[in-house]
Amino acid sequence: MITKRLNEENLASISESIPVPEYERSGLSTGIVHVGVGNFHRSHEAFYTDQLLGMGEKEWGICGICLLDRDLKMYNTLADQDGLYSLIVKHSDGYQEVRIIGSIVEYLYAPSDPDAVITAMADPGVKIISLTITEGGYNFDPSTGQFLFSKADIQWDLQYPDQPKTIFGYLTAGFALRKHNALPGLSVLSCDNMQKNGDVCKQMVMTYIREAKPDLAVWVEEHVSFPNSMVDRITPVSSQEEIEELKKEFQIEDAWPVVCEPFVQWIIEDDFAQGRPPWEKVGVQFVDEVEPYEKMKIRLLNAGHSLLGFIGSLFAYSTIDECIRDPEITGFLSAFMDQEVSPLLGSLEGIDLDGYKQSLIQRFANPYIGDQLTRICSESSSKIPKFLLPGIEEQLKRGGPVKLSALVLATWCRYLEVAGSAGYDYEVQDAMKEELVEKAKASMNADPLAFLKIQTIFGQLSHSGPFIETYLPLIDSLRKHGPAECIKDVLKANRSPGQRI
Repeated sequence: MITKRLNEENLASISESIPVPEYERSGLSTGIVHVGVGNFHRSHEAFYTDQLLGMGEKEWGICGICLLDRDLKMYNTLADQDGLYSLIVKHSDGYQEVRIIGSIVEYLYAPSDPDAVITAMADPGVKIISLTITEGGYNFDPSTGQFLFSKADIQWDLQYPDQPKTIFGYLTAGFALRKHNALPGLSVLSCDNMQKNGDVCKQMVMTYIREAKPDLAVWVEEHVSFPNSMVDRITPVSSQEEIEELKKEFQIEDAWPVVCEPFVQWIIEDDFAQGRPPWEKVGVQFVDEVEPYEKMKIRLLNAGHSLLGFIGSLFAYSTIDECIRDPEITGFLSAFMDQEVSPLLGSLEGIDLDGYKQSLIQRFANPYIGDQLTRICSESSSKIPKFLLPGIEEQLKRGGPVKLSALVLATWCRYLEVAGSAGYDYEVQDAMKEELVEKAKASMNADPLAFLKIQTIFGQLSHSGPFIETYLPLIDSLRKHGPAECIKDVLKANRSPGQRI
């Protein structure tokens, strides 16, 4: 079998088997610099932009930036493939759509050439710097919201501003060069999965700039916008299986394809300093205020993911779709969404909330995505304070129900307690792993609230009498009777007369 390496030279022959970009990539100009090229960016923003370029837009090519040393493999892969990659969209009925995405037209590895990255950010044609740097990349203390100046890389950037290592050092240097060259500002578009991502980004960037280069702060305030956005597309880790399948089915050698679900959503506040791509042509929704949509997605999809990850691991499942095939777990998820999340969401223009929740169940059930619970449960110490705890706090203030949310936290505690023991051969992947496991196990003995007393995660939740009265019987039930019996008891107790779950 003769295979073809994925690159620009081979596009014409590859087009005989799967769709490839029909636009002339060499004729595109770069309008977007994107920092943090990973699977999600390639299934989302780069996908949307590829569609737009196919409609004749020529000013919105993407310059991808690999910011960190550990990004070298991704950089080498895409550099060897001229920025091209395969997008594999897996439908729940087994149908697969495969196409080549060509919107990443430049690619830079920041650790080896910081000057090139700063120059790219200050290019007159660039109107947007977009980011997928994960929540941790915004460098704030989750318990206080304060910028962490003590980090070694931040101290490096303050001392060596021409050789930055962090996004804050690069943005500061790029803004300064734009100001020096009398260029207009631009927009910094966070595509990370957190509420008010643009507001958080602006707060952290401005805090850094006021310390690093105070004379630049006024220019940035006047010339740079930070729109909030909500992003959504389930994009699991790529596997060797997809690489081999492309070789077998299409005779294509792609070292790092992207797998994703059919569903894709992007809602953005229409606040751009120097214009933007007409992404609305390809399904992006522009709104005045994105917060209600963020709240919906984070508390339903993301909190729902965590719920499935913890409880599914206790059932010894390994993927999200396995969890959804268990009617007890699906009943737990549905009750959680209906009873403890939906009442807090209010009205959402253009959204059928019941239809949205039903679509989540369908998306989670897709057996061809194979989203691993280990991925879902990773870094939960940074996810739970954003995905779940705000809803608990709201319900406690209004005297509403928290039993199902408390059960989610109880399953997390139990997930940590049994990790690595017989029947639970998963490994906890979290920056706070040692403390999490230590406190979870401590709660089995002398102090039943040891886990909830981790203030950097739970704040003052351990001091809430109503919550503790709900939580303690649940964690006790999980330990004594197991997850299946515990869920049955909770759903039975929560069921309204005549209600079916």
